[in-house]
Amino acid sequence: MLVSKKKVAQIVENADQQVIQGRSQWQDAMTRFKANKASLASVFILFLMVAVAFLGPYLNEWDYETIDWALTGNAAEMGAPSIANGHYFGSDDLGRDLYSRVMQGTQISLMVGLIGTIVAVVVGVLYGAVSGYFGGRIDNLMMRFVDILMSIPYMFILIILFVMFGRSVYLLFIGLGLFSWMDMARIVRGQTLTLKHKEFIEAAVAAGVSDFTIIVRHIVPNLIGIVVVYTSLMIPNLILLESFISFLGLGIQEPLTSWGALISDGAKTIQYGTLWQLLFPLGFFVTGLFCFFFIGDGLRDAFDPKDR
Repeated sequence: MLVSKKKVAQIVENADQQVIQGRSQWQDAMTRFKANKASLASVFILFLMVAVAFLGPYLNEWDYETIDWALTGNAAEMGAPSIANGHYFGSDDLGRDLYSRVMQGTQISLMVGLIGTIVAVVVGVLYGAVSGYFGGRIDNLMMRFVDILMSIPYMFILIILFVMFGRSVYLLFIGLGLFSWMDMARIVRGQTLTLKHKEFIEAAVAAGVSDFTIIVRHIVPNLIGIVVVYTSLMIPNLILLESFISFLGLGIQEPLTSWGALISDGAKTIQYGTLWQLLFPLGFFVTGLFCFFFIGDGLRDAFDPKDR
């Protein structure tokens, strides 16, 4: 059966229009992540919490350090939550507005988790990628250095730093980040050992591409999936660590505060019937951690190649 040239041209044109649209790894991962309702709800709640923490203080006449002298020296009920006097979450035992202090504590705790994680990710990814890519003696020396650092109880090192240089919030950011990169370096190093024998890496080496360019442009971009997942789980871990330090009274310095410091203050005064001093910061603390953990689980499922 003969087909006319016009018919053949029409078939070719229809085939060109029916081009299959491929999806990248990120598009595939985001599609899976959007299908996880718990993770999406956690993103929304976390976004709402961040918005309230940074915009909420402007909706209240009291700041986090001003004392309401009308509440000091009176019965505990005078500091209970009340819209009439502007203390939405009540006040603490010193007469300071608990709503503003919880908002300020949320800002500090979230910034500790985010900034500390950024420092840890940058250091850990570069260190692990360099170690895994070069291998041999360089890899052995770099990993033994990590083993030595991991054997040091860094909690005591942080406490010593706070005692020597003062309880600065910036020192807390840097200290937590610089002592939290070692696990990230080990994970990245293991993935790099697998990637460096792939064909596209060998092709780049054969083409004369420099080692630094291969690490930055070929190794690191292919590690983004696992780095994102581990980063989402590192943030709540750093928040927990900072809260533990602040709960012991060794973290954030007054008048600044954090979730751990607020929970510590609330636990000390709970015997006087001021339950709100513990429940409000504890509620924000637990909700924030649950959101991060659910987001981390969603990202892990989205980037897990075995689930594709």
